[in-house]
Amino acid sequence: MLIDTHLHLINREKLRYPWLANVEQLNRDWPYTDYASIARRIGIIGALHMEVDVADEDRDAETDMVRSLMDQPDSLIRGAIASCRPESDGFAAWLDDQRSRSEILGLRRILHVMPDELSTSSIFRDNVKRLSGTGLTFDLCVLARQLPLAMELVDHCPEVQFVLDHCGVPDVKSAQLSPWKEYMADIASRDNVVGKVSGVMAYGDLDSWVLDDLRPFVEHTIDVFGWNRVVWGSDSPVCTQGGRIETWVAATHALIEGCSPDEKAALLRNNAMRIWNL
Repeated sequence: MLIDTHLHLINREKLRYPWLANVEQLNRDWPYTDYASIARRIGIIGALHMEVDVADEDRDAETDMVRSLMDQPDSLIRGAIASCRPESDGFAAWLDDQRSRSEILGLRRILHVMPDELSTSSIFRDNVKRLSGTGLTFDLCVLARQLPLAMELVDHCPEVQFVLDHCGVPDVKSAQLSPWKEYMADIASRDNVVGKVSGVMAYGDLDSWVLDDLRPFVEHTIDVFGWNRVVWGSDSPVCTQGGRIETWVAATHALIEGCSPDEKAALLRNNAMRIWNL
């Protein structure tokens, strides 16, 4: 059984997604009902909704949508990783308001498509530090070359629980292990960072990747973080650029074949249940 810590849902009637215009394959609705019907068949027993970089004015409405889905009978949705803007002067007040919302279990500010300077500003780092003691996690979505910047942010916020998305976004297509490999070992040495095994299927050759293309990146992520500090995510529907969600689940099981039942359970569900108190 799996806990999916990285589910995106897209509802273009209720929310605006400026970036979708540039990604034709994803530019449609991806509703919860479609996801749930597949997820139940492949062993997913719960999911966290990951913010989808909606227009700034729609960020709270996205959380409202997640709350409404959570309230449905037998819903798989266990909580939201909400969009935030730590570079904003109003972040502290906004955070106070959001803490009253029990559905919000963590926050994310996408960084891999933003200027490097965003996460290095003092206001950004000090605002992320405000998560200390709140129980809210902060997802790091950075390119492999930005991992040193991510480490600077982590070091500035030693009491914040960080989650590193998509195995640190390696260059799977070119099979380039260095310097990603060294950066991953370095960031994993910080106890307040958890690695998320997700996304890599969409970073390979979208038409012809095979399991062994993903293996070194997934195995190294698990090796450096250890079985007690890794979680799993589907990255649906972004994963569909490299295959179906069923393909990623099957690939995950194949990649950890031979590991102990306790190790598999830790990655696939137990760590997520502990980290987010599910």
